[in-house]
Amino acid sequence: MSNSINTNIGAMVALSSLRSTQQALSVASKQVQTGYRVADASDDASTFSVAQGIRGNLQAYQAVQGSLANGVGVGSVAQAALTNISDLIGNLQAKITQLADGAISTSQRAIYNADFNAMTSQIANFISQANYNGTNLLSAASAAKTFISDTTGATLTLSSQSSVNQAFTTFAASSVSTASGATAALTSLTTFQQAVSSSLGANAAETRTLKLQSNFVNSIVDATTAGLGAIVDADIGKASASVQSLQVRQQLGIQSLSIANQQPSVLLGLFR
Repeated sequence: MSNSINTNIGAMVALSSLRSTQQALSVASKQVQTGYRVADASDDASTFSVAQGIRGNLQAYQAVQGSLANGVGVGSVAQAALTNISDLIGNLQAKITQLADGAISTSQRAIYNADFNAMTSQIANFISQANYNGTNLLSAASAAKTFISDTTGATLTLSSQSSVNQAFTTFAASSVSTASGATAALTSLTTFQQAVSSSLGANAAETRTLKLQSNFVNSIVDATTAGLGAIVDADIGKASASVQSLQVRQQLGIQSLSIANQQPSVLLGLFR
């Protein structure tokens, strides 16, 4: 290669190589810092556009997840209350049967009656406390609640179980102070028990549907998130190794450029 003062070919080659190395180092460093192979449109416009669309879908699914989680909470609380009421009805039936016995003494009737009142009050507490996020499906004024089930706006419903409250109100008005009153209370209790059993089955089925849909949506979100990661996430190990390698190349490039820039000064030695 000929030597020239005006055009330093060696320096031009070294500078071009150094510039290329610095650009590659900038890309690798950005991947390490952000964790993304495609962090913005400047990295890959088309891939970034696709990724943004997927992120929008994920946000929509997150709203669905929140609605379904709320629905599962409402249904599960109602189911817990209904289950406890159902368990207590058996004890109530035994107690009322004892009160229907005309042969028991006055003192015994008073004891059984107090026990009956305590269990009736407990059922009233179960109904009033079956509240989740401001919703009580067992209250007298409750209405069916709908929850978003997918990103198209479709919904799933939890039905009102106010029939339990109505049947309980009728039963709670029963008087068991006499044997005949206790006998009549048994009939009212049977109606109440049927209402609880019906609500248990209906609410369980609807809550199960919400849980299954919630699990399905969670699976979709997990799969979509994994797919998004495959598109835009950087291989941090590979990027870190590239940064170290490129840093060495950068140092060598600077040294090469320095050596190339010294070549014209060699020509001055010819005049000494």
